[in-house]
Amino acid sequence: MYQGFTHFLRISFIVLISLSYTCAQSSFIPFNDDYYHLIDRLEIKRGKFSDGFHSNVKPFERKAVVALTDSILKEGTVDLTRRDWEIIDYLREDSWEWTQGMTSTDSAQYNKLARLGWFKSPPPGKKRKFFDHPADLYSVHNKDLDLHFNFTTNNFIGKDDNYNSRLWLTGRGIEIRGMINEKLGFYTFVSDNQGRFPRYVRNFSPEYSFPGEGLAKLTGKDTSGVDFLSARGYITFKPLKSINVKFGHDYNVFGSGYRSLILSDNSSPYLFLRLDTQLGRFRYTNLWTSMINSEGSAWRENLRGKKFAAIHHLSINLSDRFNFGIFEAEVFNRDTVGGGYDLNYLNPIIFYRYVESYIGSQDNALLGFDFRWLIGKKASVYGQFVLDEFLTKYLFNGSKSWTNKYSLQLGGKYVDAFGIPNLDLQAEYNMVRPYTYSHKDGGRNYMHYGQALAHPLGANFREYIGILRYKATPRLSVYGTVMLAHQGKDPTSGPYMNFGGNIAENYDARNLNREGDLNQKTLQGIKASTLFTDLRLSYSLAHNLFLDGRYLIRKITSVDPKVAADANVFSIAIRYNMAYRQQTF
Repeated sequence: MYQGFTHFLRISFIVLISLSYTCAQSSFIPFNDDYYHLIDRLEIKRGKFSDGFHSNVKPFERKAVVALTDSILKEGTVDLTRRDWEIIDYLREDSWEWTQGMTSTDSAQYNKLARLGWFKSPPPGKKRKFFDHPADLYSVHNKDLDLHFNFTTNNFIGKDDNYNSRLWLTGRGIEIRGMINEKLGFYTFVSDNQGRFPRYVRNFSPEYSFPGEGLAKLTGKDTSGVDFLSARGYITFKPLKSINVKFGHDYNVFGSGYRSLILSDNSSPYLFLRLDTQLGRFRYTNLWTSMINSEGSAWRENLRGKKFAAIHHLSINLSDRFNFGIFEAEVFNRDTVGGGYDLNYLNPIIFYRYVESYIGSQDNALLGFDFRWLIGKKASVYGQFVLDEFLTKYLFNGSKSWTNKYSLQLGGKYVDAFGIPNLDLQAEYNMVRPYTYSHKDGGRNYMHYGQALAHPLGANFREYIGILRYKATPRLSVYGTVMLAHQGKDPTSGPYMNFGGNIAENYDARNLNREGDLNQKTLQGIKASTLFTDLRLSYSLAHNLFLDGRYLIRKITSVDPKVAADANVFSIAIRYNMAYRQQTF
């Protein structure tokens, strides 16, 4: 009885504090599929969207995630499992500066989960110098400065049956975030990484790069190792109450799925200026970017070639359960004519396709939409559709013209599946037509640093994904992923032919040694089917400190022996304040 009343008082206090919440600037939560699913799960169980929170526009502001937990606690009608209460405490502790002093709903219980037990409680009235909050090695929080300092590390050892030597990784770095005068938010992260990854990851990597990263150097006598630096950083502030400005190097994502066909975190971080305007049910995002054209001919004065993108996305909560978004992008370069960023694309409220025709350019224009629907506090359905440079006369006449360049996604999540608490299932289908996202050169294709800005497989494929997530105990989580991808690839021998799967290739080469205009079908070319099965156990030793065990089987079946491949990979990892590299491709 007493414990229940104390629990009620804690929740009531959190609600009262949230009502006096003041508008200040927040940093954002780094991308992490495990982490973001926890947020998604809570929103699904709540059964309606939160004010000012659009889950198809990422990354999320920390204060918005805390506000979501505030809403759940305030309403008191969400059917939460014991694991859900622990998730809420975890999310609040991770962004404790926005909880106004009332971090956990059960601080004693969470302290047991969040601390290793090596640190004794300080004397009454005193604070710890380090790890005063489990989420931070060192922190300062006052009106002038909010500072959170952490070290980060990611280490694994493992075995790939394609290598005689063992797999390994050592990565270590620092992460700093905070606010100045409650007006200017900032974030910086840097990590130095060396290791040997599975052969399939090495083969998938672009030249002089690494999946999701920038420049990478090959190491070892057999060049099977890799050495790369990871870095992200930005500043953020609000010139007006409803407008947030963010500038720096990082990822941006639009969509609600495991993949995104609009804009994903598959490529290296890039320089951007971002404006988010929040007005009631509407969230309008402008994104102007400077990216790298990794094409060999793009080098100028020993510098990599530049390319640019102008992107805007309008997200609308049409109801408490249904969200719809509209997207448009232009990818361009001006290395030979005019140079630099084309000022015409800086207009934040204009139709970019009009600008393209107005200036007479042949830039790469993409249009699309996305949606998300919450169903009965148990599930969500989501999808995306992207149209890339089409001709109306061919789009609906059944000719299967190469100009019918589009991609489609449909997926769903089911939480507490089949009445089993804490068991979450996800299914997703992705299809991309040949030549979608490609262009005449590296300055206009939908890539950055040699990596796709949308789906890692590029184009000319169909993909089916199933994901199981189960939080078995307060510390142990189970993740299972199955991916089946059917692709149409270019031949590895004989005459050159471009079947539209490699988006780095010039689409004007489609007619070399073949008929490439009409009757272009998805999966044309050399057939390849990839079956990827991945099982991971993740054990939480303390707050953001995880021990992971992983076993994956990857098999590519193809008539081309240079495409066919098999891999069995086992690894054990320990990581702190870093996301797990899933590398599902």
